[in-house]
Amino acid sequence: MIAWLARLILVCGLAVTPALSSTAQPDANTTLRFVPHADLAILDPYFTGVYITRNYGYMVFDTLFAMDSAFKPQPQMVDKWQVSDDQLTYTFTLRDGLKFHDGQPVRAADVVASLKRWGQRNDAYGQSLLAAAAAIEAVGDREFRIALKTPFPVLEALATLTSPTPFILPERLAQIDAFTQIKEAVGSGPFKFVRDEWEPGHKVVFVKNPDYVPRNEPPSWASGGKVAKVDRVEWLYIPEATTAAQALSAGEVDYWENVPNDYAPALARDAAVEVRSDAGSLGTVRFNQLNPPFSDIRMRQAVMMVADQRDYLSAMAGDPQNWRTCFSFYTCDGAEPDEQGGEALSGPRDFAKAKRLIAEAGYNNDRVVVLDAIDIPQMHAEALVTNDLLRKLGLNVELATAEWGTVIKRVVMREPVERGGWSAMNTVFAYYDMINPATNRFLRTRGVNGSPSGWPTDEKIEALRATWFAAADDARRRDIADAIQQRAFEFVPYIPTGQLIGRRAFRKTLAGVIDAPLPFLWNIEKRI
Repeated sequence: MIAWLARLILVCGLAVTPALSSTAQPDANTTLRFVPHADLAILDPYFTGVYITRNYGYMVFDTLFAMDSAFKPQPQMVDKWQVSDDQLTYTFTLRDGLKFHDGQPVRAADVVASLKRWGQRNDAYGQSLLAAAAAIEAVGDREFRIALKTPFPVLEALATLTSPTPFILPERLAQIDAFTQIKEAVGSGPFKFVRDEWEPGHKVVFVKNPDYVPRNEPPSWASGGKVAKVDRVEWLYIPEATTAAQALSAGEVDYWENVPNDYAPALARDAAVEVRSDAGSLGTVRFNQLNPPFSDIRMRQAVMMVADQRDYLSAMAGDPQNWRTCFSFYTCDGAEPDEQGGEALSGPRDFAKAKRLIAEAGYNNDRVVVLDAIDIPQMHAEALVTNDLLRKLGLNVELATAEWGTVIKRVVMREPVERGGWSAMNTVFAYYDMINPATNRFLRTRGVNGSPSGWPTDEKIEALRATWFAAADDARRRDIADAIQQRAFEFVPYIPTGQLIGRRAFRKTLAGVIDAPLPFLWNIEKRI
């Protein structure tokens, strides 16, 4: 803890010292200084589902299609495409002028290798696309083909914002084993990663890619023209919210991605700062289901029986205007959200019944390790509520507090807690990642073949999900999504803890900030 505090003081001091305006520093007029929600630890855009790596990915890499603000897929690297009458063959042609940062042209072979590697790591659309595909192959330097065995929403998959996102890598990198981390950052996107200036725990630097050819359409979320209007972007990791707020008000940084609710009112009163909000994110409590005690369904059901979303949301977001209960495994983004089966969360909390279930499960004071990301305020508060809840149930709980970069390294460990593993963790996921059974990758229940989301195993959910992909119309998909949710409330792959309003803030000297739930940093220019 002493070492962590020393590092925090160092990082925060660097964020507010006059060194930022030193003549030895890059031109402030063409440098965008951005405070991300977490520290960047992993450069392989497929290796992890954490948002900080996905956000870095959008800076460095590009996608074949991209999602616009209406949740519609739009072409990005693709120039044109055709779909066969039976909807089973998609043929795509890449647009001219696509070039990787190492100077090599983007080829169909790069696309094919990238999609195959991505498909192994993305358990939202990716793995299901590979399962539905008879072939993904190049048919020329700029043309590739996806042939399907069964119907599948191909364009939605290629445009997904869900992490890991299908960014396109050079073939030589994409052919690296999908479970071995790529250490190079070579994409074809609007910015280049500057490895020599990367300071883990403090700073990530990107520079404008002069060879990038933007599309002609106006930007809309991840789609449209990605015009880099600054020469340099610096991500300055400032884990202490007070320091970040002071740096933004003082003009030492330009853009703060994840503003805690307690700081939003003061920033909104600052004439130099603009605060924006969106539908935000949904909280979750995830369990390691490979090892005791939460490998037993009764233990998970017991925790859901006593979990109160209002306790979580109050701790995470304070005033009720900052949150809404959401008794669903999907985003509550309408007046009548899909809360089929939500009585398991909305009804009275029953500690007596929960403790009986725990006894039936044979719990014998096993150590329970709850991961706690102290540098992300909402998740830290969420972890504290989970810790308190499990203690009230009589469990032997240890709160493992660390920075998010350390948490995401530990969460991939499958070992029991005695060998460094974990039992439960708390996360928040953006609302656009929870809108249906495809985007909500934490409804995957493939066990050890799935991503490190707790490794749940349930054949019923997997079968229903496959049926959802093959469904011919939206009405049928809605019915299947309801059935998946009903089963999830029985099986408990994780516990939804409610929906939070998201807020970000930036200096009014910035023009062209895209109104999106992700920090897309192209199209921004500084007016000094």
